Amino acid sequence: MRTLLRVVRKWWPGLIPLAILWGLAAWFSTVPFEANLAGRTALSLRETILDKTRIEAAGRDLTVGADAFSEDGRRSSIAIAEAVPGVRLVHDQTRIVDEAKPFTWAAERNVSRLTLSGNVPLPAVRARLLEASRGIAGGIEVADQMAFARGVPPRFEATALLLLEQLGRLRDGKVALSDTSVRLSGIARELGGREAIAAALRNLPEGYAVAENAVAAPPYIFQVNKDPVAATLTLGGYVPDNAAHVALIEAAKRKFLNEKIVDNLKASVGAPAGFVDAATAALGALSRLSTGSLTMSDRKVKLSGDALYDVAADEIRTGLPGELPKGWHAEAEVSTRPPASAVDGTVCEQLFTELLGHGHIRFVSGQADIDNDSRGLMDRLVEIALRCPTSNLEIVGHTDSDGDEATNMRLSERRAQAVLDYMLRAGLPADRLHAVGYGQTQPVASNDTAEGKAQNRRIEFRVR
Repeated sequence: MRTLLRVVRKWWPGLIPLAILWGLAAWFSTVPFEANLAGRTALSLRETILDKTRIEAAGRDLTVGADAFSEDGRRSSIAIAEAVPGVRLVHDQTRIVDEAKPFTWAAERNVSRLTLSGNVPLPAVRARLLEASRGIAGGIEVADQMAFARGVPPRFEATALLLLEQLGRLRDGKVALSDTSVRLSGIARELGGREAIAAALRNLPEGYAVAENAVAAPPYIFQVNKDPVAATLTLGGYVPDNAAHVALIEAAKRKFLNEKIVDNLKASVGAPAGFVDAATAALGALSRLSTGSLTMSDRKVKLSGDALYDVAADEIRTGLPGELPKGWHAEAEVSTRPPASAVDGTVCEQLFTELLGHGHIRFVSGQADIDNDSRGLMDRLVEIALRCPTSNLEIVGHTDSDGDEATNMRLSERRAQAVLDYMLRAGLPADRLHAVGYGQTQPVASNDTAEGKAQNRRIEFRVR
């Protein structure tokens, strides 16, 4: 017995390395087998529609976990795993994705990100929606916050893709689905975009309906800038149609004198009601400024610049709102530019002559009322008169030969008086002004032509 124990004590330490070698051999042979088995199973399942698939092998046994999109899909995936050669047992840890009630989906964009959220039925649909989103994102980040869910209504993908197209027409906004109910909100990227979206929504797949379309049009902008240094009048922005375009250019030509008109206007739908009347009135106010700008945004008119004298500034600030159509609003930030230096009578008369060479005072046909188109010219005549503080001014009216001589005489006197009254309201002293009419007796051109008659219908200033 003692001999046996001595023998055992000698050889048992040699069993430890043998056990380690046996364990290593088993491990090195099992790990590659398990990895191979899991890999072959994953390859077999690649055609199935699963999400979050995970496969673990323990010897010849597998644990398969995944989110399936239907009971048939879940069962089919387990059956495929069980059929992989070498598999003895499959532990089923698959589940079916939850059903969404209601099935909701949304896409929202701002200046920096386009975000997809809500429910999506399948990975392939998710991929196509993300691809479409990148196509309209314009380089901004596309964030995917969608989650898989069952319960998708028929024709979901076609509807979502149509809504993504409309999101591309928005500067910022949101499109959303709740089952078959469609909602949109935001601001259109371009004028006419709101109307294009409304037209596209008429092609929604069967069963879908618009519950809310709160897409707003971008502001309808009309801008004019008067630059006295460059002697230009630049018009930009939008007009509703060609007729409005022509009407406003013609109004600018009548109201302004020798400014070169730079026409950058474009036609577009979406003009607010009363647009042409509002723009015409605002152009008249701008014509009274020495320098200034005009911006019309939807129904709001903003005018800024320098009037030629204090009374004109007050009249523009208080008068413009009343000249606009109902529902329009005006903001006039008008100051008075510093007065020009005084001049003697000779220079004064020369200034009157030069100014009236660029345009003539218009009157309502057959009457003595000064036409609104001439208010800009009238303010410049007032400015010249204010520069001649020591001179007396004679305002002389003339007519063409149409009508009888006595009527024309009275009309010329009344028109000269209307000009004098305008200057009195501007602050000129009455003792420096005198009005006289000569009717048709002092023509400067032939009354046989329309052009000649237009030259004869005139107001002159004589400095005494």
